[in-house]
Amino acid sequence: MTDERFAALSRWAQDRLGRPALEVAPASADASFRRYFRARDGGRSWILMDAPPEREPMTAFLDVAARLGAIGVHVPQVIAADPERGFALLSDLGCRPYLEALNADTADRLYGDAMAALLVIQSRGPGPGELPPYDEALLRRELALFSDWLLARKLGMDTGGAVGELLAAAFDRLVANALEQPQVCVHRDYHSRNLMVVEHNNPGILDFQDAVIGPVTYDLVSLLRDCYIGWPRARVEGWVRGYFEATLEAGILREGVADEAGFLRWFDLMGIQRHLKAAGIFARLDLRDGKPGYLADIPRTLGYVAEVGAGHPGLAPLAGFVAGEVLPRVAELLAD
Repeated sequence: MTDERFAALSRWAQDRLGRPALEVAPASADASFRRYFRARDGGRSWILMDAPPEREPMTAFLDVAARLGAIGVHVPQVIAADPERGFALLSDLGCRPYLEALNADTADRLYGDAMAALLVIQSRGPGPGELPPYDEALLRRELALFSDWLLARKLGMDTGGAVGELLAAAFDRLVANALEQPQVCVHRDYHSRNLMVVEHNNPGILDFQDAVIGPVTYDLVSLLRDCYIGWPRARVEGWVRGYFEATLEAGILREGVADEAGFLRWFDLMGIQRHLKAAGIFARLDLRDGKPGYLADIPRTLGYVAEVGAGHPGLAPLAGFVAGEVLPRVAELLAD
């Protein structure tokens, strides 16, 4: 952000709040062109969002914030917004993301809260026609991030020939898995860096502007097979089984649409799609946006692909390729 834009944002917030003594400082970075600042005056604080309209238009953010707020989940209140300038003034959900609070003792409680909120989003949130669809074209664009940005551009690997055939077969399976699932409101980044520990109506939920209508397991896998923190497989599957039962009770799923084993399969394959995409995004953040810090998260992210894919015969070739070819090259890259 230029000094001029920061100054304009600060003045705008001071005017909207009627508080000329606001102290404004960076609050967090974002894996996009958005920036966030915390404004303080005495004992009160607010969040200022800068979303350059030519790069990050905020129309979707404002729309989804209103929709999620209306169903009672804890998202920032939009106090004022100027979409044409890309400025927004939001309530402050605090400074403690799930990532800092999660440990073996707190996980059941924190994930329980997050899954309860997710049930509300899926059962009462926007439906088809109210948000863009997570359709085949979008799924394939996301999978291409892995082959284009990580394999070809970052690691210099040839993605044609036998590798191209292997990837194409795996991508077909992953897309089919996503499309066969019941379609619900999908936050799309429902993980430990976007969930805040708050005192009431936990969690506070951030970064929802890319919400779509898509697969029922997508946000669950974002939460429980997080790119930034990992848990033993048995513990994750216990949480997944509990969530499956809750979806039946909430009417999100109907008896006969899926059984527990089928839901776990949806979850596993959805995770592979998400983690391939995420690994590609981490490479793109480095190469395009000059943000190399996310590269260190690639081994965990692709480790899920290797481990989970090995348990599904149709994806075993992909798992072997990731384990035998991709992860060693990533390790070399990070060791340099």
